[in-house]
Order: sequence, then structure tokens, then C-alpha cells
Amino acid sequence: MTLRIFNTLFLIAFLASAAVQYNDPDALPWVIIYLAASMLCVLAYSSNPVRLVAALLFGVCLIWIVILLPDLGDVSLDEIFESVSMQTRAVEEAREIGGLALVAIWAGILALVRKD
Repeated sequence: MTLRIFNTLFLIAFLASAAVQYNDPDALPWVIIYLAASMLCVLAYSSNPVRLVAALLFGVCLIWIVILLPDLGDVSLDEIFESVSMQTRAVEEAREIGGLALVAIWAGILALVRKD
């Protein structure tokens, strides 16, 4: 039951994240990753196998995070959360890494707990 509740919360969060990408200059890859995470959540409700899909999404997110890390720079938590508008490129990278980390964490959990 707890898994279904968290799955629903992540589904809503991923759909909302995809929806707010409209003003992002590089929106397409972010919409794709958040919709892929949403589809993973939808698949997790059924008896469809999600382990492989979850593991692939987890891997994509980890690789993407590694690619973004060199550009991160020195960013404080205050800078990340103080405004929703883009402050600096480093702040934007930190936010993107946070989104990818959430997708990776949930995909990892679904890959481990689902018995397909």
C-alpha cells in the first residue's frame, strides 16, 4: 500500500515537472525524462514488467548526472531554492541534477522492489 501511495505522489510530481518545462530553453529532453518517469509509475500499477525499464531509466539518469556535474560549480542550497527563475547556469545545473536524482531514486526503488 505504501508503495502505491508513493508511486502516486511521484507520478503527480513527474507529470507536473514535465508540464512546467514549457519555458525552459532545453525543454524537450526534460519533458522526455519526466514523461518516461511518469510512464514507469503508470506501469508500476499493473502487473507489467517494470524492472528493466526502471533499471534503464536509473542508468540514463546517473549518466546524465555525471555529465552535468563538472558544470555545477559552487552553489548553495539557498541559491537553488530562493527563486524559481534561472539565477545562474550553475544554479540551473544543480536544479537539473536534483530532478534527475529524484527520477533515479524512484526508478531504482521500483527496479528493486517490483517482483516481475
